[in-house]
Amino acid sequence: MKKTDKTPEGAVSRALFIQATQALGTVLAFEFPADAVLSRHFRDNRELGHRDRGFIAETVYAVLRRLRWLRRLAGDKATPRELLLAWFARGEGWPMRNFEGLASATEREWIEKLKAVSLGEATLAERADLPDWLAERLLRSFDEEGVLALAQGLNRPAPLDLRANVLKIDRDTLLARLREDRIVAEPGTLSPQAVRLAGKPALQKHPLFLDGSFEVQDEGSQLLGLLVQPKRGELVVDFCAGAGGKTLQLGAMMRSTGRLYAFDVSEKRLAKLKPRMARAGLSNVHPVLIAHENDAKVKRLAGKADRVLVDAPCTGLGTLRRNPDLKWRQSPAAVDEMVAKQGAILAAAARLVRPGGRLVYATCSLLAEENDAVVDAFLAAHPEFRAVSAQEVLDKQGVTLETGERLRLLPHVHDTDGFFAAVMERVAGA
Repeated sequence: MKKTDKTPEGAVSRALFIQATQALGTVLAFEFPADAVLSRHFRDNRELGHRDRGFIAETVYAVLRRLRWLRRLAGDKATPRELLLAWFARGEGWPMRNFEGLASATEREWIEKLKAVSLGEATLAERADLPDWLAERLLRSFDEEGVLALAQGLNRPAPLDLRANVLKIDRDTLLARLREDRIVAEPGTLSPQAVRLAGKPALQKHPLFLDGSFEVQDEGSQLLGLLVQPKRGELVVDFCAGAGGKTLQLGAMMRSTGRLYAFDVSEKRLAKLKPRMARAGLSNVHPVLIAHENDAKVKRLAGKADRVLVDAPCTGLGTLRRNPDLKWRQSPAAVDEMVAKQGAILAAAARLVRPGGRLVYATCSLLAEENDAVVDAFLAAHPEFRAVSAQEVLDKQGVTLETGERLRLLPHVHDTDGFFAAVMERVAGA
């Protein structure tokens, strides 16, 4: 949408502002994930160009990240339009001239007052832009300063990371090819397979993406594959494969040999994996739709797997940089329900591991009850498994990271999504 002659430099057109308001209003109903709502909005408004879509998405996510602060400024009952005006006035620091032609005289008067508002004492949750219950849960693992630092990290947009498909290309070659195309890229600091881009270039039509030389994958997520550390010819299970981002990494590390089972309860997610497998050049992946963790298809592999990854369904609170709506959509009840599901899935997946085999439990959650508590309860109930140091596993693969026995990645410390992982081994003869 082009600016009109009346649109001040640095502002947006009235039509684009209306589009952003409509999208935000639908997102704030919190009936569906924000990314799904935005995708639908863009499908329904195909006249929006790439730049306009980017503006709408970035603005909606910015409001979601700072929603609590904006509601303190604009009022708990502020409309989506008022929240947007408040964000541009205080979050973006727009001068008043940018609101001419965009806001009515009454609204501009309200904005001028809003610019002068000084908020009084705030609770920890308000300062962190978190719901009260989530701030309270995080205080079990962090002090107040730690919660605020974490929240600040979560309120920044995530960078764009790629994973070199080691079956087709090494990272140095990928970096060189990207730079030839004037894409600013640097090697990741943690994963030896990771490349971090400076911006957010459109990559869907890039030749290296089309030929499967890379996939988009957060650098922290890539470390989970390194913890599994699959070898050529092994039988490996990705127990909660989803659309298969980690499955593809495991398959490439296995050099497309052995057998790699991708289990999931969603036919739709597994369907997305198949074209990605083909593009990645993998022939050892076997997607398997299961009804639940105790499906007969799962039980057939009991005691046969060399390695099993359980990237468990979770609240996803470690991904708030990408999915800021999750902090407003989740609840204490949802956490409790998730914990019960995680324990059941981990116990079922463990039955597949052969004596001497490896089991990796991982989440993208920040909550101790979804992470350490689940693993501790599992180990207490399954003496046939012992803990293995994640630090030692990563050290052997040349990863420079102080993590300790269990992997803990935090956005404000490692500049990745928040991840937790524990490595376990079935005792030989057990």
